[in-house]
Amino acid sequence: MSYLDNILFAILLIVGFGFFASSVKKIIRNINLGVDVNRKDNSKARWKNMALIALGQSKMVRRPVAGILHIFVYVGFIIINIELLEIIIDGLFGTHRVFAPFLGVIYDVLIASFEILALLVIFAVTVFWIRRNVVRLKRFANPDLKGFPKSDANYILYFETVLMLLFLFMDASDLHLQNVPGGFSHFHRAGSFPISQFIAPMFNGMSNELVAILFEVFWWLHIAGILVFMNYLYFSKHLHILLAFPNTYFANLNQEGQFDNLESVTKEVKLMMDPNADPFAAAPVDENAVPSKFGASDVQDLNWVQLLNAYTCTECGRCTSSCPANQTGKKLSPRKIMMDTRDRLQEVGKNIDANKGVFVPDNKTLLNDYITPEELWACTSCNACVEECPVNISPLSIIMDMRRYLVMEQSAAPMSLNAMMTNIENNGAPWQYNQQDRLNWKNEN
Repeated sequence: MSYLDNILFAILLIVGFGFFASSVKKIIRNINLGVDVNRKDNSKARWKNMALIALGQSKMVRRPVAGILHIFVYVGFIIINIELLEIIIDGLFGTHRVFAPFLGVIYDVLIASFEILALLVIFAVTVFWIRRNVVRLKRFANPDLKGFPKSDANYILYFETVLMLLFLFMDASDLHLQNVPGGFSHFHRAGSFPISQFIAPMFNGMSNELVAILFEVFWWLHIAGILVFMNYLYFSKHLHILLAFPNTYFANLNQEGQFDNLESVTKEVKLMMDPNADPFAAAPVDENAVPSKFGASDVQDLNWVQLLNAYTCTECGRCTSSCPANQTGKKLSPRKIMMDTRDRLQEVGKNIDANKGVFVPDNKTLLNDYITPEELWACTSCNACVEECPVNISPLSIIMDMRRYLVMEQSAAPMSLNAMMTNIENNGAPWQYNQQDRLNWKNEN
């Protein structure tokens, strides 16, 4: 590489990582729009969760075909990009395989493993594409994946295939130039190439200068493709490759089915049950304070972990395919709940960007404009979606918070639920019996 190439490469890196840093800053800002919740307890269990679920892919392999193929892509993506460090050094300083002299045989093993993983990634991605576009598995043909979400999945598969092919062709042209009798330019012997050695013969008959140009083309396209893909993550479901780790760490450790109590309601109940409390005493009112809200009607009412969940959603559809409400034809799709939450959060973030850091009310809310009450009340709260999610996302927590808003703020519960709550209030039981008759059933046996 010439000095001009080194400068251009440095500019490319600065621009690529600069845009990426800007996107990460926006994501963190948007997540922090949520209500604060303490998830710093029991760090040992949290680290274990992250190690087993995010790093170990333990929940992915419950569906073996998709799970094993995903491990190919996951491991390939992580390990192959280790070479990115060498590419950056070579690009900045004009060197060639700078680590080879220091690692020796270990370097040969690394390059060989990178190539084998690249082939496995191409194989896995091809199977994934067939499952989505030829076999058309039901969970990938669901109506909530129409439009960009459906295209996004294919874009990712195309991206990964092209990046792996560029990597192999880069190695193949490099190998060809390494084997030039008497040597050629700075292409010294380094690395082991179990896959690209079968591609290298295609360069036979070409001039060494042309092969060197092709190597440069493959090299530049590969690194540029990585930077483009890295910045595409902000717009894509593939963001989970970064967020799966914090998401599993900060996941709820309580038993599934255990719901939290609203602090404001708990205080009221304790006040009512305290015989020493003065019911007429009231704390000074802050006129500038934002009035408290029961439940959630928009993304700012959700807690920050729920917003992190929304950004982490892989859109795999395991939650929806396991949802009994969805299976019986009801409108609810837990995947759509997460996608809608993320879309609304992105919309709020753009609003803040457009108004210099301040959110200007836009007469929209997550409830009704994105998620309908019909979807919320279709949920049976069985936790199947939570159990199935490979990265510990909880659509149910969002559903329950929005239900709370409907009941406690709008008195908009279904008629059957209103009747049950009225019976509990009047009769102390869900049924329309007089309190004196509540135990009559025992006399029938």
